[in-house]
Amino acid sequence: MNKSVLSGIVLTMFSYLMFSVQDASVKWLVAAIPVSQILFTRSVTILAICLAVGRRQVVVDAWHSPVLKPMFLRNILLLAAWLSYYNAARELGLAELTTFYYASPMLITILAVPILKEDVPLLRWVAVVVGFVGVLVACDPMGTGLKLSLPVLLALQAATFWAIATVLLRKTALQERSLVQMTLSSSFFIVFTGLAMTVYWVPPTLADVALMTGTGVIAGIGQYAMFEGMRRAPVSVLAPFEYSSLVWAFILGFLIWGDIPDSGVIFGAGLIFSAGMIVLFGERFGRRLRVG
Repeated sequence: MNKSVLSGIVLTMFSYLMFSVQDASVKWLVAAIPVSQILFTRSVTILAICLAVGRRQVVVDAWHSPVLKPMFLRNILLLAAWLSYYNAARELGLAELTTFYYASPMLITILAVPILKEDVPLLRWVAVVVGFVGVLVACDPMGTGLKLSLPVLLALQAATFWAIATVLLRKTALQERSLVQMTLSSSFFIVFTGLAMTVYWVPPTLADVALMTGTGVIAGIGQYAMFEGMRRAPVSVLAPFEYSSLVWAFILGFLIWGDIPDSGVIFGAGLIFSAGMIVLFGERFGRRLRVG
């Protein structure tokens, strides 16, 4: 496997570990604090880190960045995704929430063909189908377990917005360095969520502020790793490795809330995990066959 692609996969898996921890802390916070307020504090923290590292130059580069307009569109999609996702988090367990959200890697693979002109081999399409079946099993629309309720639909809606935003990220990642993209993304989110905070505001405790700030630090690390991963590997290769956060969602959900997903969610998650493994082995052995 190409070293650049391998490093992209490792960075992507690490980023979703960070995002899983972020999701757990937001799920904890969202019971008492509005989503917009959490995202505002998170964005302010990330921007502060970017300014501390990049100083004045990162501001100048961001202002003159060639990806200014596409980043604006991408952040509108991300805002819609996160509002949907974290509102769904009020009702769903962390593992269930993560599993439903895993429709996004399949959509990313599909969109990579017309938008990014990526060549998607047969095994990646097989992974898409296996993963899609896994999501259907986990959602259990016709069974006796979880139904297609509003929280489930919100999680699936978030997956759609996230998929489109991720494809746009691949296009911008090749044109701009990660720190500048993080600066732009955080700045847009501060404006968007700041407007919402004029309507939705709950006085936070010191513990809430500390947890929201910590969430911002974790999210900033994850965001940087994700941007760097996107710079090094095709998006259709990286998409299934979003599934790596599933293990952490199960662990964190059980440790913090005692969540025990039903058998349908576990079986669906197994299929989804298999989809990621299909891509991994396909990239590894497919390259060997081409070289041989």
